[in-house]
Amino acid sequence: MAGWYLDPQYRQLVADFGSLDAVFALQGERLTKDPLSEVIRIERGGVRYYVKRYWGAGKGLRRYIGRPRVKAEWQNLKCFAKWGIPTAAIVAHGLERRAGAFVRGALITRELDHTEDLALLANRDDPRLAEPGWVDGISRQLARATRTLHDHHFTHNDLKWRNLLVNDRGELFFIDCPTGSFWWGPLLRYRIVKDLACLDKVAKHKLSRSQRLRFYLQYRGRQRLNAADKRRIRQIVEFFEGRE
Repeated sequence: MAGWYLDPQYRQLVADFGSLDAVFALQGERLTKDPLSEVIRIERGGVRYYVKRYWGAGKGLRRYIGRPRVKAEWQNLKCFAKWGIPTAAIVAHGLERRAGAFVRGALITRELDHTEDLALLANRDDPRLAEPGWVDGISRQLARATRTLHDHHFTHNDLKWRNLLVNDRGELFFIDCPTGSFWWGPLLRYRIVKDLACLDKVAKHKLSRSQRLRFYLQYRGRQRLNAADKRRIRQIVEFFEGRE
C-alpha cells in the first residue's frame, strides 16, 4: 500500500511529483547516495527542488518496526515549522509498504534561495565569520531555535554546521533531521549535551571562547552561568574527547 501527498500549491508539478512512481522515475543531479537512499536536485520553472528517495529502512525487523527515516524526516520538518523554526518547505512526501514492510519512500523540499551551509563557510574561512555583528545575529537565531527544540523535549541528534543554512540576509534555517526524536529524563539531558557538543565541534575552531560562551548564555536565556551551567559546559567540551 502506498500513501502520497503533494502540497496543493504545487499541483502544476503533478506530472513530476504526483506519485511515488513518478518521483522514482525522475532524473536529476545526484548529490548523495548510500545503500539505503539518495538525494538528487532538479529544476522546474526556474525553481530547484531536492528529492530524497529511500528504498530501504535497514535489515531485518527495521523494515517493520519504528518510523522509516523518510517519514521521520518529513514529520520532524513539520514540527520545526509548527514551532516557528525556519526550515525548507515540504513539497511532497510519502512511502510504500508491502505486507507491513517498508519498500520505498520519498521527500521533496523546495530549495531555500541564496543559502549555504555553515560548514562550507567554515571550510573556506568566510569573512562573515570574522564579523562580530554577523556572528552574533546567527548565534541568537541558533540559540533560540535550539532552545525551542529542547523545550519541546526534542533533540536533533545531528546538529552539525552542515545542517544549518544561512542566506544572504543573515537568516538561519534548520534542515536534514531524519534521526531527531523526542526524549525525557536522563536520555533527554544526554541528547541535549550531544546537540550542543555537535555545534561546538566546529565552533571551537572558528569562534572565540567569548562567542561560544555568549551562545550558551543566549541558549539558556541568562546573563551569567550558574553551577549547573558550568557542569553542562564541561560535559559539552568533553563529549567528543578521544573520538575525534
